[in-house]
Amino acid sequence: MNPGLYFLTLFRGRFIGRDEAGNQYYERPGKPRARRWVVYAGAQDPSVVPPEWHAWLHHLTDAPLAAPQRPWQRPHQPNLTGTARSYRPAGHDYMGGKRAAASADYESWTPDQA
Repeated sequence: MNPGLYFLTLFRGRFIGRDEAGNQYYERPGKPRARRWVVYAGAQDPSVVPPEWHAWLHHLTDAPLAAPQRPWQRPHQPNLTGTARSYRPAGHDYMGGKRAAASADYESWTPDQA
């Protein structure tokens, strides 16, 4: 954590809550609206902020959303782009670079064809 954020959190921050990843959320009341921020538990990666806290951070709600998890909802996952766990389709170079031929694959035109 940088020193400015550390002292702001220490002297002016009001602790609001903590998510399941261990991130801590703070608020400092202000005239037009409060300043809100997050202190990450690990690496500073904004994609680890779950949707209920994202809405609170961006002033979409006055309190973090506390809706019960529906059976069809999956747990929140951070953005995995650029990591070894990112999605790679069958034709990706890291997955062998070969894909199965499809019936609608492109065939180039040559002038001698009628």
